[in-house]
Amino acid sequence: MMQVQSNSSGKLAKALLLLGLSLGYFMVLLDMTVVSVALPAIRADLGGGIAGLQWVVNAYTIVFAGLLLSMGTIADKLGAKRVYISGLVLFLIASAISAAVPSLGALIGLRAILGVGGAALLPASLTLLAHTFPEPAQRARALGIWAAVTGIAMAAGPVIGGLLVDSLGWRSIFLLNVPLAVISLIMTSQFVNETIRNPRQSFDLAGQVSAITAIVAFSFALMEGEAYGWSSPVIWGAFNLALLCAIVFIMVEAKGKTPLLPLRLFRNSTVSAGMIAGMAINIGMSGILFILPLFFQQLRGFSAHMAGLALLPMMIPMAFNPIFAGRIVGRIGARIPMTIGFSLAALGTLLQVWVDVTTSYALTLIGLLLIGFGMSFTIPSLMVAVISSVPKEQTGAASGALNSSRQLGATLGVAILGSIVNGSESFIAGMHMSLVVTTVILFGGSILSFAFIGRTIR
Repeated sequence: MMQVQSNSSGKLAKALLLLGLSLGYFMVLLDMTVVSVALPAIRADLGGGIAGLQWVVNAYTIVFAGLLLSMGTIADKLGAKRVYISGLVLFLIASAISAAVPSLGALIGLRAILGVGGAALLPASLTLLAHTFPEPAQRARALGIWAAVTGIAMAAGPVIGGLLVDSLGWRSIFLLNVPLAVISLIMTSQFVNETIRNPRQSFDLAGQVSAITAIVAFSFALMEGEAYGWSSPVIWGAFNLALLCAIVFIMVEAKGKTPLLPLRLFRNSTVSAGMIAGMAINIGMSGILFILPLFFQQLRGFSAHMAGLALLPMMIPMAFNPIFAGRIVGRIGARIPMTIGFSLAALGTLLQVWVDVTTSYALTLIGLLLIGFGMSFTIPSLMVAVISSVPKEQTGAASGALNSSRQLGATLGVAILGSIVNGSESFIAGMHMSLVVTTVILFGGSILSFAFIGRTIR
């Protein structure tokens, strides 16, 4: 009897642990999507044009992408539980302060701090899950639940954000993070054991500095090119700085003993193609989530809540379709599902090119459904393809590199599409051109997937 009770309490503790870690990941993803429908309200209250809204979104993703690789190393060095809890506390405090910011600049700065917290949470939570569920079958189930949070957060973000913006104002979307962070903090503090620390683990400072400087400089050039002028010394200087730092990063990673990004991974064609594909799919997803809420609210006259509901056809497939996509990948491999997924997303994006203020929402609905199903086929297939193509000892580095490339793609999506809209004679013309560019990128991802994914088997 005592043994049964002990087993039951152990299962309960692991369930609460999994819930706590999943809540942290849910919060990180929710923060990316919930902001999309609040952008017009933020602009009306704090001012700033399209470039200002780009910085509100990208201050988070730039820092998140730039620090993601090094946070795994820091978790190994200091302990994953310590890093995870630090990320939670930082996320909680920055979210609470964001709800009271007096200016757009302050909000952008706090979004960058939120990016630091998010970057700490993601790799630390994966490490803690791996240590808590050492058996492969248990770990697979736990990671499945943890990953399912992605789709739920994607679907819930715009709808919850729209409701909060219309009822309580845009500042309330940041207060949403506070109770989630508190619950996750309590659960992880009580039920998570600290991992073994490796204080001798070296940190690739040169690689980290050169990587984030390259991302910031390139993003600045794209987002501020219209304001400064594309031929201005400031913009050319930013592009050159980004190129120089990218070269330095590659040189440092090639010669370093403990690189952030082991370049030997890219000898595998599936990994190389997967990094580009991950960037492409997130360029499409983040760019669309930036452009369409502005279109719905500024041109169609939707409320924030209605704009969130209008995006649901894109979001709902991401909540349930990855389960079916995973089964298909298990049977036939990742190449065909990825190719089909990219093609569906490209076709759905192309349909949006014919949408204007007088077009029936039916065309938008069909296009968003195609985009949602396409992305929900592509992303889980991509993750399986990359992780399965490398030896077991390289899976951590490969997954970290893939996550970083996807977040870099999210940054570029907002930067590129926002810049096209900002430089066009009208919003609708800029939206159509940006969607054409996105369609080309997604069709390119389809060709890339068919040509290279799964061609290298380890």
